[in-house]
Amino acid sequence: MTTRLQAGDTAPDFTLTNDAGESVSLSDQQGKVIVYFYPAAMTPGCTKQACDFSDSIDRLQAEGYTVLGISPDKPEKLAKFRERDGLTIQLLSDPDKEVLTAWGAFGEKKLYGKVVQGVIRSTFVVENGTITLAQYNVKATGHVAKLRKDLGLAA
Repeated sequence: MTTRLQAGDTAPDFTLTNDAGESVSLSDQQGKVIVYFYPAAMTPGCTKQACDFSDSIDRLQAEGYTVLGISPDKPEKLAKFRERDGLTIQLLSDPDKEVLTAWGAFGEKKLYGKVVQGVIRSTFVVENGTITLAQYNVKATGHVAKLRKDLGLAA
């Protein structure tokens, strides 16, 4: 069983490569950070979610939030994803799934009625190294709007 993180837990630090080939560390981020995990770049649900975060980025940044999207995709695929869909959020590559696993975002899940190993679509809010919100098995569609509401940013 995958260990799940919850509010109050220390966020596992990480350093991953972004779509531009640069190293990005959680501990280097200022303010509040939204870390979200998604299965695969350029798939319909993941595209919808990434576009929703990009569409909301100005409002999120105005409230002090940085958004980091993490998937097992290689940086080259993430760069194509960013360019194809005009994404304005940071996309990070975790091909070894070590960060996904540490955050409880990789493990058993149901896919079309079958139990499989894979990425569990998850979102976390981190403030000063502590998780303040942990959501697992989120829906790709409508999730960002719900998250904004949960954070009191519905307008």
